[in-house]
Amino acid sequence: MISQLTIFLENEKGRLAAATRAVAVAGSNMHALYLADTEDFGVARMLCDKPEATAEALRGAGWRAAVTPVLGVRVPDVPGGLANLLEFLDEQNVNVEYGYCMSVEGGHAVDVLKVAGDDEVERKLADAGFEPVAPEDLYVVD
Repeated sequence: MISQLTIFLENEKGRLAAATRAVAVAGSNMHALYLADTEDFGVARMLCDKPEATAEALRGAGWRAAVTPVLGVRVPDVPGGLANLLEFLDEQNVNVEYGYCMSVEGGHAVDVLKVAGDDEVERKLADAGFEPVAPEDLYVVD
């Protein structure tokens, strides 16, 4: 599993800019960002260097921040790449709570998924020919 930094934000002008500046001040480089919002609040989910230390620094500066384990899987960046992964997870009865994807070098994408229901999911994926991503493949590890 990889570690995702989650920052909870009030849904108001300038909060995302302030949050990303706080990540930079913590000395962390952001590699992926996913935003979700409601009328009152937002959630910024990101892959960044040193996620545990970054979360600690943000909490020390007054932000609501947490680190969440998520699944990262490298798939071919072609039509159906994500669908193949999701169908396999469905066959394994693994619930996908949310996800986001990013294209990377070499004709691949990395699908980042918050999953529940199976502690052996990475092994099952590897056994089926999928490529789980290690943290050090994406960011500087704490």
